Amino acid sequence: MISKLPNTTTSIFSIMSQLAADHHAINLAQGFPGFESDSVLIDLVNKAMKDGYNQYAPMPGDKKLREVISKKIESLYHKKYQADREITITAGATQAIFTAIAATIHKDDEVLLFTPAYDCYKPSVELFGGKTVEIQLEAPDYQPNWEKVSEKITPKTKMIIINTPHNPSGMLFAEADMLQLQKIAEENDLLVLSDEVYEHIVFDDAEHQSAAKFPQLAKRTFITASFGKTFHNTGWKMGYCAAPEYLMKEFQKVHQFNVFSVNHPVQKALATYLQNEANYTSLPSFYQEKRDFFLEAIKDSRFKFTPSKGTYFQLLDFSEISDERDIDFADRLTREHKIATIPTSVFNKDNQDFKQLRVCFAKTEEELKKAAAILNGI
Repeated sequence: MISKLPNTTTSIFSIMSQLAADHHAINLAQGFPGFESDSVLIDLVNKAMKDGYNQYAPMPGDKKLREVISKKIESLYHKKYQADREITITAGATQAIFTAIAATIHKDDEVLLFTPAYDCYKPSVELFGGKTVEIQLEAPDYQPNWEKVSEKITPKTKMIIINTPHNPSGMLFAEADMLQLQKIAEENDLLVLSDEVYEHIVFDDAEHQSAAKFPQLAKRTFITASFGKTFHNTGWKMGYCAAPEYLMKEFQKVHQFNVFSVNHPVQKALATYLQNEANYTSLPSFYQEKRDFFLEAIKDSRFKFTPSKGTYFQLLDFSEISDERDIDFADRLTREHKIATIPTSVFNKDNQDFKQLRVCFAKTEEELKKAAAILNGI
């Protein structure tokens, strides 16, 4: 057996979560909320099941849900996606990302991506014979350098992948960044994959700059989104992709032979739940309260930090505490102090170590208090 991903090992999320379980540690490592979904949404799923929506959904997704998503995008970003031709419901955003890459990347195509990067991008490209070209975002600000991007483009460059709000740094792409991306993509005829799973989790009155807002960029972009991240139910694995029709046709060719369709009763429930805009427009203040509570609780610790601008992750700089590799420090924190975090070097080009850990603050106040008490004692 010759592996198609010979350099891929168990993900850091699995490793740290298992370590947390083994040592009975507070798990701030894996990015899942520590509280339940809205009971209204759960009741809607139960109702859909009882109403008989338990067989296959249509391949692109429930029609009503696609229509509601179309209206949501138009309301927020002033871009109209045709529900019947330009939106597909997926088994989470990771499947949407994988499918967009599978549909477009050929052998020897180059794909630009910014590191630190979500760990599914690179192996997905490599599975289809492509090559990733990594552009390192530098701590502590993690702002993209568009001159470096332009320097990396070759005749083989096919796509650029972005992630905003950015995991793990919490950085947001500004309007100027999106305009630069639009210019570069147009000039070099590049496809764009815009991972926007945390679109509704932005802080301090910031505005999410979706690729949908930029007309020429939207014409060449797959936008991927996640209901799991948005509505605290990552275990449901429910997301979607929006793209212009010529790209969505290719996307659906792969989608129909990959999963064909996804959870029908959950789609029915979301179609109703999304009609109440407050269910997602309330999220920035909801998560900012958690961010602010957590950062206030650790302000006197030895960890340094810049408040996250988006996502439900916060980076903690431990350079004044230890000169260990972040992987070793995170391991020791879990074993000795009973708190699990994610070392960020695993997401960086050449495993560059900025002495930073990623923590998830999408937890209950009680759990955040316990975590803060541990961090303050280190």
